[in-house]
Amino acid sequence: MTDSFREQFLMKAAAAAAQAGHLFPQYAACEAALESAWGVSRLAVEANNLFGQKQSHPPLAGTATLSLPTREFLRGAWVTVEANWAKFEDWSACFSARMTLLRALSRSYPHYAAALKAQSGEQFVTEVSETWSTDPDRAGKVLEVFDAHKEVLV
Repeated sequence: MTDSFREQFLMKAAAAAAQAGHLFPQYAACEAALESAWGVSRLAVEANNLFGQKQSHPPLAGTATLSLPTREFLRGAWVTVEANWAKFEDWSACFSARMTLLRALSRSYPHYAAALKAQSGEQFVTEVSETWSTDPDRAGKVLEVFDAHKEVLV
């Protein structure tokens, strides 16, 4: 995967995030890059799902579903489990659904509430990463993507 490919992905994802009204669209694009293997994961290709958004969350009820295996970090170990994933019309719909989901979940998850009040992209990523993913190193990885490509994101 070339730097040019990565930069094109980030610019397209940041534009879709901005169109959807996502907070800190450049950072959201970096999250999407990490979550979707730069848009080439099966979930991204077949479902326009850049964040691994599971269909089971109430705000996503009624969306089409794609069933695929995933790796989760549970009880200190990586395991493979089957999950039902939300399917989106396009990337903008994916980013929009993610903001809807974060707002809905912020009532129960303090880190999401803090993310929605974040004053910086770094703070947003750090707060979201506390609950969004089972990967304990997610925030650092997302911020590394941003740092490596910030010249095309700012």
